[in-house]
Amino acid sequence: MHTDLIVAVPAWVLLAYLISGVCFILALRGLSNPESSRRGNITGMVGMAIAVITTVVTHAPVETIKTGIDAYNVNIDGRTALEILAAILIGGGIGLVIARKIQMTAMPQLVAAFHSLVGMAAVLVGAAAYLNPEAFGIAVRITPIASPSFVSILPVSRIEMGLGVAIGAITFSGSVIAFLKLNGNMSGKPILLPLRHVLNLGTLVAILGLIAYFVQDQHPLVFFTIVGLSFAIGFLLIIPIGGADMPVVISMLNSYSGWAAAAMGFTLHNTAMIITGALVGSSGAILSYIMCRAMNRSFISVIAGGFGAVASGGEAAAIDRPYKRGSAEDAAFLMAQADQVVIVPGYGMAVAQAQHALREMADLLKAKGVTVKYAIHPVAGRMPGHMNVLLAEANVPYDEVFELDDINSEFAQTDVAYVIGANDVTNPAAKNDKSSPIYGMPVLDVEKARTCLFVKRSMGGVGYAGIDNELFYRDNTMMLLGDAKKMTEEIVKALG
Repeated sequence: MHTDLIVAVPAWVLLAYLISGVCFILALRGLSNPESSRRGNITGMVGMAIAVITTVVTHAPVETIKTGIDAYNVNIDGRTALEILAAILIGGGIGLVIARKIQMTAMPQLVAAFHSLVGMAAVLVGAAAYLNPEAFGIAVRITPIASPSFVSILPVSRIEMGLGVAIGAITFSGSVIAFLKLNGNMSGKPILLPLRHVLNLGTLVAILGLIAYFVQDQHPLVFFTIVGLSFAIGFLLIIPIGGADMPVVISMLNSYSGWAAAAMGFTLHNTAMIITGALVGSSGAILSYIMCRAMNRSFISVIAGGFGAVASGGEAAAIDRPYKRGSAEDAAFLMAQADQVVIVPGYGMAVAQAQHALREMADLLKAKGVTVKYAIHPVAGRMPGHMNVLLAEANVPYDEVFELDDINSEFAQTDVAYVIGANDVTNPAAKNDKSSPIYGMPVLDVEKARTCLFVKRSMGGVGYAGIDNELFYRDNTMMLLGDAKKMTEEIVKALG
């Protein structure tokens, strides 16, 4: 004998979740363009507010009927409402403080930290559903003859739960490693474990096998082994990845967090979570694919966690060749005489916080009649859109910012390319050196400009790929050695 649970959800709840889902879709559309990104963020916040309020008000199905047994209600009580409100206020307060204090250069590790929280939330929700499935409406109570009754989780819910906690655990541990690498607490170099591909494949097969077995046996050992192995494979997947590949890591972890949320949405019978998770998961996967194309990486190798391992350790020495060194006054003179200047920002600009000085320099050039444009490589910085965010922070006009595909053809007609803190994304080796670890990666064609000005701390350093840039030693290149912000400020003084 068993007891079935039939859940009836009010129509207004479904309508509210549908409205929140539409808001999320419009938010993604808004975020696809810098000019509409603020509106997209606001729309997303409105959608999330609707979803949260609806969930808090209903909390559990309003009408739950036990077949053959007295009907009962499991609506939220006052004490639980206060606990939820307190949790929202505490979490929201922490988020507000972090958002106000965080530096833009630390945004990549902040995103990684937030992804880890989403993953851990999925694991905790899955564990709560496993320990008390009746409260989530995903169980039946079996009453064998002459035996104590026990709760059996529905088979489909076991699959959803297993996938949800697995993806969530992978997201958590992988995001923690990404945070440590980005924050400098762990070396950004690839850490190559012996037989790592065998370990990854074996662990993944074990997780999938245990999820399949979990459908037949809901023993705690099976469930928590799935969780433990998933934490382990998240660590194994991300630790071999070097700093150069972090933009792909961030977008991929973003995708994982979305799929974890969607899986938990099925477990909780929450339409808003399913819609939101699917949107985040699919958009993150698409962005990862775009990042892979921009870096000439295989999408499959990204999922397998093997990418980044081919890159050198970043200790390669600079080429011992003569180069042309210039001053801020030289750079100011060349740019003031130019018809068009294209600025190429990189992570060095972010570290030096030079975006405000850069915009001031651009304003002075435009006042002199010079056309100024910004060229953004898809993987410049340490996360997708990193350079766009920094330039937006400095109030750089959106119509002056161009992506690689839109600006590359203009370098041949450009008088000066001002490269500030970028290396690999401008390296011609990607086009002509088959032995280079970045061969095949689309790069900005700055070498086609009449003059290339490279702002770099010293000639001894190399980019994330661990190789020197042959462009530094060409006749049309002038090296501006020093701190990116100070050098740009000196150019501003010279222009004034």
